[in-house]
Amino acid sequence: MSRYIITGGKQLKGEVSIRGAKNASFKQVIASMLTDKTVLLNNVPQISDVKITTSIAKSLGCQVKQTGEHCLELITPEITNSIVPSGTGEKSRTSFIFVAPLLARTGTATIPSPGGDKLGNRPLDRLFDCFSQMNIKVSETDHKITFNTDKIIGTHYTFTKPSHTVTEVIIMTAVLAEGETIIDNAALEPEIDDLILMLNKMGAKIQRDPTDEKRITIQGVSSLNGTEHSVICDRNEIVTFACAALATKGSICILRIKPDIVKTFLDTIKKMGAEVRIGNDEICIQWVKPLTSIDIETGPEPGFMTDWQAIFTVLLTQTVGCSSLIETVFPNRFQHIENLKKMGSKFKFFNPIIDDPDSYYQFNQASDNPEYFHGVKIYGPTMLKPANFVINDLRAGASATVAALTAPGISIIDGVEYIERGYEKLAERLCSLGANIEYIKT
Repeated sequence: MSRYIITGGKQLKGEVSIRGAKNASFKQVIASMLTDKTVLLNNVPQISDVKITTSIAKSLGCQVKQTGEHCLELITPEITNSIVPSGTGEKSRTSFIFVAPLLARTGTATIPSPGGDKLGNRPLDRLFDCFSQMNIKVSETDHKITFNTDKIIGTHYTFTKPSHTVTEVIIMTAVLAEGETIIDNAALEPEIDDLILMLNKMGAKIQRDPTDEKRITIQGVSSLNGTEHSVICDRNEIVTFACAALATKGSICILRIKPDIVKTFLDTIKKMGAEVRIGNDEICIQWVKPLTSIDIETGPEPGFMTDWQAIFTVLLTQTVGCSSLIETVFPNRFQHIENLKKMGSKFKFFNPIIDDPDSYYQFNQASDNPEYFHGVKIYGPTMLKPANFVINDLRAGASATVAALTAPGISIIDGVEYIERGYEKLAERLCSLGANIEYIKT
């Protein structure tokens, strides 16, 4: 179990360059398998989620070559195996994305059930529903899910609620389908548009409707070509470094980004009193006065991203007044709060009074539980105290790291391999900004 030993209480100042997006890079590795031609991916982060994905891809016939620190050459002359291995496949909750190239090129795919459990009422139900319209049969047992088709047929599918990853899987499945596929109420995340850009470079015919961006039309083609593509920057990294700087009353210039993809976040911190200067491919953020409290609801793009809320909660502990944060995307995503309570922060859970929960929340109501809270009030400012943590979640680990940087004294974080799922050399890059982190890798 790897460890961070963090001596906190130091202002973070300086410049940092952002890596390619976790939530785009590993999916684009999978998308490369839709063709037997060579695909070159640039700006690929060196994170464990990408390593797990390439390991699975190799087992299915993809040849992967590292051609630079952040560059991959990928070619899949043929699919040699249509079964995603149970070991590595279970490590990735999104191993089901491999069904797209496997079905398109072999007509069959088998994946392990996440965690060995039945999927139940999850966004994958929306994928299964769409697949049934595309002439794809789905069968599920306790430990695996099998997909079969003799021909993928285009369809017109409307999401009851948008789903980021399921939208991407349907797009990948439809590009080589017979006929036209239309997706309505599709998700709007920029990582989806980056995937569309890559696939169109490969010869796909995909377009968002200019009059209704939630409608995506895919004209099936007979085959795809190779291409070279650079992965979009990581929104979660941008927000992590920005919150770390603001929580420590510092300043930061964040380079190699697209500022418009974090517009909601930038608008939020400006309302709180942060100074924000926006360039063409960079932003500079500075703490200039005490930040004021604010009320936030997470939501799909263009809303406040659910992946930001754990890290943003740390910043809210340093604001003046009472902030509230409502999580609408996942039914139970406040596990990081217990870590912050150990550090002396003050919280109060609540459930908002909602007339129509089914339309208000993005998760399936069958996934909810009376014991879950969907809102929390955060009282600040609080002088956080150092503490020791064992983490088992990526975003909770990033939250604990930012909190430890804020708290004067020594904090210890065990289980930082979870952080490495989504951040490349996080400790090293924070230290370049003035942080004091000893990284013990095991």
